[in-house]
Amino acid sequence: MPSLLQLLSKDRDAPVEQTEFRGLARNTSDGAWLLLALAALYVVVPGSELFRPGLLAVASGIYVVFQVSLRLLPRFRRETHAKVGVELLVMIVFITVFLFSVRTHPSLLLALYLLPVIIAALALGRWPTLLATVLSVTGFLLAGLLRDPANLPAGHEILEFGISLAPFILVAYVTALLAHEIDTAKQRIRTLSETDELTGLSNLRAFSRLHRQEHERAIRHHRSYSIIVMDLDGLKQINDSFGHETGDRAIILFANVIARLIRTTDAAARLGGDEFVVLLAETDAEHARRVMHRVRSAVERCSIEVSGRMLRLSVSVGAASFPFDGQEARALIAAADRAMYADKQGRAAAPVENEAPQPEVV
Repeated sequence: MPSLLQLLSKDRDAPVEQTEFRGLARNTSDGAWLLLALAALYVVVPGSELFRPGLLAVASGIYVVFQVSLRLLPRFRRETHAKVGVELLVMIVFITVFLFSVRTHPSLLLALYLLPVIIAALALGRWPTLLATVLSVTGFLLAGLLRDPANLPAGHEILEFGISLAPFILVAYVTALLAHEIDTAKQRIRTLSETDELTGLSNLRAFSRLHRQEHERAIRHHRSYSIIVMDLDGLKQINDSFGHETGDRAIILFANVIARLIRTTDAAARLGGDEFVVLLAETDAEHARRVMHRVRSAVERCSIEVSGRMLRLSVSVGAASFPFDGQEARALIAAADRAMYADKQGRAAAPVENEAPQPEVV
């Protein structure tokens, strides 16, 4: 059976949501260059006319420099929600300037605004998408109504602007709803993928992420935290003697004890089989020992009824604290794991040498 350290070392990748966001954020860059290509294509097509070619040239140059700077300057390379939001805002401004500079009726190019709206829906969520829609509508109206100040649109032309906006607003609204539903579904799937089905505690994947985050905070703020590794004694004997249903009841009872005795700021996880681990945030070694002893005492007071008899449980525990027992996250897990096995062997050696603790039937 793989050791606890081997299990935990398998999940060292960046969180899925961060990787996913970086992929979505790249759509913003692709959309920006696509927008520039469409603008250039319109300009070179025979018969196209521009109101303000100088303004469009300056805006295009600034937009190119902006996009290149975001990709080349190290301080802007990290993909964040704020960065994507600024990119979309600049994209909406560029589209507005483009519509302001061409002679074609703005409603024919209204679909360009769908680009930032869809990207906002995919990368930022519902409310940023609605904000992008409002800004797009505002930019479209400003470009259409003020493009030629000497010839302001008549009443029927203003009505046409409003009518042409209706399909755009509908598409933007449906896109925002779909994006929200997709995000909700992904959150549910992520929750299920990070929860142990039997106990409702976190699983290995979720614990690895939480441990990594707490370790980074501890290093950054120069504070301690602790890990407790626990193993339910004699689970194999329980399964062999009384069936797996009884073993599952023992595991659930054990998990409930752990969940009841830790704080809301801590995290408990089942790593598989009879192995459990607890992450105690901002906790020193002394407090970790107190928690460890409380868990042991509570478990030893628990019992399961099996065919009219009471089956008492016991647990092997080990703790390690950062930074005293290890400077690295994996080293800390290894130290707690060694302490747990030392506890198991020491308690097993009392009745019978090298024999695992047996469940007690009373």
